[in-house]
Amino acid sequence: PGGTFALYSLLCRHAKMSLLPNQQAADEELSTYYQPGVDRTAMSSPFKRFLEKHKKLRTCLLLFVLFGACMVIGDGVLTPTISVLAALSGLQDRGTGGLGNGWVVLIACVVLVGLFALQHRGTHRVAFVFAPIVVLWLLSIGVIGLYNIIHWNPRVCLALSPHYIVKFFKITGRDGWISLGGVLLAVTGTEAMFADLGHFTAASIRLAFVGVIYPCLVLQYMGQAAFLSKNMSDVHDSFYLSIPRTVFWPMFVLASLAAIVGSQSIISATFSIVKQCLSLGCFPRVKVVHTSRWIYGQIYIPEINWILMVLCLAVTVGFRDINIIGNAYGLACITVMFVTTWLMALVIIFVWKKNILLALSFLVFFGSIEGAYLSASFIKVPQGGWTPIALAFVFMFIMYVWHYGTRRKYLFDLQNKVSMKWILTLGPSLGIVRVPGIGLIYTELVTGVPAIFSHFVTNLPAFHQILVFVCVKSVPVPYVPVDERYLIGRIGPRQYRMYRCIVRYGYKDVQKDDENFENHLVMSIAKFIQMEAEEAASSGSYESSNEGRMAVIHTTDATGTGLIMRDSNEGTSLTRSSKSETLQSLQSIYEQESGGLSRRRVRFQVAEEEQINPQVRDELSDLLEAKEAGVAYIIGHSYVKARKNSNFLKSFAIDYAYSFLRKNCRGPSVTLHIPHISLIEVGMIYYV
Repeated sequence: PGGTFALYSLLCRHAKMSLLPNQQAADEELSTYYQPGVDRTAMSSPFKRFLEKHKKLRTCLLLFVLFGACMVIGDGVLTPTISVLAALSGLQDRGTGGLGNGWVVLIACVVLVGLFALQHRGTHRVAFVFAPIVVLWLLSIGVIGLYNIIHWNPRVCLALSPHYIVKFFKITGRDGWISLGGVLLAVTGTEAMFADLGHFTAASIRLAFVGVIYPCLVLQYMGQAAFLSKNMSDVHDSFYLSIPRTVFWPMFVLASLAAIVGSQSIISATFSIVKQCLSLGCFPRVKVVHTSRWIYGQIYIPEINWILMVLCLAVTVGFRDINIIGNAYGLACITVMFVTTWLMALVIIFVWKKNILLALSFLVFFGSIEGAYLSASFIKVPQGGWTPIALAFVFMFIMYVWHYGTRRKYLFDLQNKVSMKWILTLGPSLGIVRVPGIGLIYTELVTGVPAIFSHFVTNLPAFHQILVFVCVKSVPVPYVPVDERYLIGRIGPRQYRMYRCIVRYGYKDVQKDDENFENHLVMSIAKFIQMEAEEAASSGSYESSNEGRMAVIHTTDATGTGLIMRDSNEGTSLTRSSKSETLQSLQSIYEQESGGLSRRRVRFQVAEEEQINPQVRDELSDLLEAKEAGVAYIIGHSYVKARKNSNFLKSFAIDYAYSFLRKNCRGPSVTLHIPHISLIEVGMIYYV
């Protein structure tokens, strides 16, 4: 799921399309950054240079991508609604007692509430029944379709000839073109197969589509056509009325189960695309919960879940008509396909590095087909088609305002970095008392020292003896291998004991509450110190500093750190070890309130038997002493305001819209999984 953002991130990897200037050359060295076989030395095309040069064009591309992504979210509202209502419409059948439309809507609302209420439990416990339900459903509708063809009108098979398509449009003219909006509903849903390319191979998807899905769907629709050729008055509910009475209730139950499975898949897809938007800085901070410890990538987002539920109920109760909801659903699906086709044309040029004429041929062929369906669907805008457009614009406004505010805040940080000259004039003690402990200063900057540091130093008389500037950033790749996640560097001379750590995630990676983050960080810094010392030894000068140099540290390999990590039996705290009895008692209370989580407790010590440079040994000893004293997490509690000379649109976007979103979304400490007992927030005003 989330094909639009996957294609956009692919474009950002191969061209400078991103509006957020936090890319690094080291990101391109990731093993997952470039696809195998891509020629990185090929000359860039003039069209690529033209797009990279003009910021307004890149902004338009982002808005186009956001519109497609928002249509997928709209699809996440409409698919459960139309699927459940269509399945339950069988209860209105006259032969089974015929419930009224109001009762069907009420039952549909109950089913939808139950479906969304169970999302927090994840699907891994019941996912094993999804495939049998879908296979049984497809085979059943295929067999019933075949039965109807034989029973009612075998001559309907002649309709497979393309001759009748031409004849149909010649006779019907404009009415035939308008009917394409309804024809579209015959294929919507099947395209979701290709959203699973991240979970299955392309060959298995093609085999399933060509061997099972397509034949069963064609047989079912041909069977309905054969039934309607003899029962034209039953066109309002041809599916259920064409089912033989003896198998009606089994098919009703199977249709309801298939509707729930289909709804579940699009809800999960909506969670996935919101997670991708969040990773690329295009969505307000929300809580992402990993629902399965065995199956990677299964997530649940509480805020999005309840918003989807309310919107589904509003659409169900508001429209109560499956035809109106169908108009909205069809428009959402074809718009996503159309956006994807345009992005695919750009991928052909920038990623595959093919001739622009080939991309234009692709765009004209597929774009004209989808354009015909899209234009027919737009005719239905007054009859419910406005719904996905309205939803898309609301979500797109939220997403773009958040991205704009985030970008302006990042640029403010970039322009107001603390100068290295100012830090050097303070001396190794930074002009204040350096107290035992490690201070993790969270920042969005990948280079330089953020302004929040000088704000902290000038207002407090003490700081930790080890300072680590931590940047958690998203890279436009699906996944970052664990061994390539940490980038470690040094800030200033060695005696300052200041380091930088960049933690990189892909847009499909789930940032879990990593209990070993502090241990990984200490081991990574120790390994960096050792690597730096070895390079300095080969150059003949230990005092030479590689300021700004970042090194990829493999966290799964503990060799080469000069440290020994042992399990501690001394009841070390959950969040940080401390020599203060008061803090230890507070931390024990915090541990109990956190559910008594059992975590691995370790203690580091410098390896005595290794031949280590005395200066390196001193630096490692300082690091371990600081770790034993405790770890504090420092983040900025920022207030973002527009400058006084800003125009009305910018002032409204920053002072009202962005400020409202920041106040009503999750705090950075939640999304970064920072323990509250160790959190220090520093207030600061950003005038952007």
